[in-house]
Amino acid sequence: MIEKKQIIKEEEKAVLVGVIQQEHTEEQVNEYLAELAFLAETAGAITIKIFKQRLSHPDSKTFVGKGKLDEIRQYVAAKDIDVVIFDDELTGSQIQNIEKEAKCRVIDRSDLILDIFARRARTAQAKVQVELAQYQYILPRLKGMWSHLERQGAGIGSRGPGETEIETDRRIVKDKITLLRKRLQEIDKQAFTQRKDRGEFIRVALVGYTNVGKSTIMNLISKSEVFAENKLFATLDTTTRKVVFDNTPFLLSDTVGFIRKLPHHLVESFKSTLDEVREADVLLHVVDISHAKYEDQIDVVNKTLQELKAFDKPVVTIFNKMDLYREKYFDEWVSDEVKQDIERDLKERWINVTNNNCVFVSAIEKQNIEELRTIILHKVRDMYQIKYPYKTVFF
Repeated sequence: MIEKKQIIKEEEKAVLVGVIQQEHTEEQVNEYLAELAFLAETAGAITIKIFKQRLSHPDSKTFVGKGKLDEIRQYVAAKDIDVVIFDDELTGSQIQNIEKEAKCRVIDRSDLILDIFARRARTAQAKVQVELAQYQYILPRLKGMWSHLERQGAGIGSRGPGETEIETDRRIVKDKITLLRKRLQEIDKQAFTQRKDRGEFIRVALVGYTNVGKSTIMNLISKSEVFAENKLFATLDTTTRKVVFDNTPFLLSDTVGFIRKLPHHLVESFKSTLDEVREADVLLHVVDISHAKYEDQIDVVNKTLQELKAFDKPVVTIFNKMDLYREKYFDEWVSDEVKQDIERDLKERWINVTNNNCVFVSAIEKQNIEELRTIILHKVRDMYQIKYPYKTVFF
């Protein structure tokens, strides 16, 4: 099986590499690399330098051009860099070729995200999901990577006639994937039974890009202590709490955050965890309004919801971090009147876009939380009337 070691250790020095392709602007790639730096920080690495190159298409052998790779090699040697992190997914042969030239460990964005997920998995379900995704990631990259595997089954009689090391490893990994899928199916059955036992309650799920404040809002609404941290993927395991607003009970779930370029294997592996999203009656889409690219993040979440077949549900958009928005965009020279005009225009725009299904809050400052509670209460009661019209005891 995959060696149980972190691909990034605390305080490792890293350089990041991004390629500006035809379909991307330099501004977009800068944003992707800024997020990659945040991912590296979450994993414990310190970003020392960022390399960018404009290419019509990546080099099939080394992803970047020969000159750029030589520049990276020289910098790695001069600054004693521990790891080179590429923003795009690399093939096994590309990783090999780059490591050979750079004389340094090389990983890609997917491998980095998988490492973060592996660190943060707490429940049996999350651990199995991450391990499954890791094996699915490594399977097409096995060529030359056999040393990453324990030599299970390498004794007498364990190999077929003429079977090579790479064929043995493929068999080991495929057997492990089959085993993990079976284990995940068993866990999913237990989770499904638990969800069925919750009774006839309306179910509400918090969704959104990673690090937008879902867990903080969960704590405010449910008055519980869900782990919240200013790092990516602070929440992996779905947390569900029973909440009662004005004699109206419902179930509120916090879910894993989404991110652009989320590894396909992780989306596949975590679909069972995201059953809370698919089976929810109402979605609370939390948005970090202070983020410069918050609209892009909204698009990423919407595309992921479409992939999960959960895009047709009633949605309340919660624009969070209004305190940071004001701090970021309003300085001391902006008059109160102008500030009010800007905020009014912002709110009117999104009220129109969401058909009046939005609210602007600051979870940290506890601003406008009562309006949020009122909106959620109305949505929940509407859903009770639709799903359980006989259940008038709550109203």
